Amino acid sequence: MLERVAEIQTQAKAEISAASSSAALEELRVKYLGRKAELPQLLRDVAGLPPQQRGEAGRSANEARQTLEALIEAAAARFEAAEMAAALSEDDVDITLPGSPVEAVGHHHLLSATRREIEDVFCGLGYSVVEGPEVETVQYNFDSLNHDPAHPARARSDTFYIEGGGEGPDQTLLRTHTSPMQIRIMEETPPPIALIVPGRVFRRDSDATHTPQFHQIEGLLVDEGVTLADLKGTLLAFARAIFGADRELRLRPHFFPFTEPSVEVDVSCFMCDQGTAPGGERCSLCKGTGWLEVLGSGMVDPNVFAAVSEHGYDPDTHQGFAFGLGIERIAMLKHGVPDLRFFYENDLRFLRQFG
Repeated sequence: MLERVAEIQTQAKAEISAASSSAALEELRVKYLGRKAELPQLLRDVAGLPPQQRGEAGRSANEARQTLEALIEAAAARFEAAEMAAALSEDDVDITLPGSPVEAVGHHHLLSATRREIEDVFCGLGYSVVEGPEVETVQYNFDSLNHDPAHPARARSDTFYIEGGGEGPDQTLLRTHTSPMQIRIMEETPPPIALIVPGRVFRRDSDATHTPQFHQIEGLLVDEGVTLADLKGTLLAFARAIFGADRELRLRPHFFPFTEPSVEVDVSCFMCDQGTAPGGERCSLCKGTGWLEVLGSGMVDPNVFAAVSEHGYDPDTHQGFAFGLGIERIAMLKHGVPDLRFFYENDLRFLRQFG
């Protein structure tokens, strides 16, 4: 058997070297390595040899098979490159032209479309759109926004700090919210102001409802005589523009460091009737409560105005409200997206549903 394996290997090498095309090479692959070829049959026959001969015979046949497979693979790669080059040089088709049928023009990603929709609503209410830096300092991200020195959001387990980014108030980090622009804008612009701040933010979270990077829109309005009723009216107009004209709002007490009082805002569910879906089943979207949590908000804390008092903001004269909403959260609620990670997987089967 050993002699025959060597003869097959020598003959196959010569024929593979002499092959002139990929088609000829495929014939040789079938001839020497196909199911009915002699070399694979010899491998199957090893089991019938005397025990003292099996080891060497099996090793020899396996080595020959592996050698031929490698030679054929290398030759196939050469033929593929050469045949492609020849086809391109002889073909009159302009391969830079669009395919046929022409691929449809793309559309905005669902998050971009949702962001623009929200911006349009607030621009219609008289708000300006501004953007800010994604790399912030502790001073703007926490200190000036009235975060307690022991606030858990400051921990490295919650926030991405920049290595070598300094210490103390000037230490740099990836912003955890778009709220630092409240301070930056008030430092540059005297009251009254009305603005929204869309952008990316970063936190150490990753699961079906959290990602390390996500998108927020911060809202801020400051003037004299602003009340919580103004906040509710603004957010009601927003909710009805996004979720439907019949929506109602519910405000629940909460706590945020930079607002006092603070409220969580729920919008009445647009998929059911007070928690009951069509057919009498419990609504799967609002879990039968009839309400959907959409954002956090509140009246600007006087301590925040005190941080920018030298820029014309008097805590005794000026009032304002702030709100923050997640663009992913709004998109998930409005379009029934079950997993936040779908937004970032670039699966066209998902994305094309929203074109």
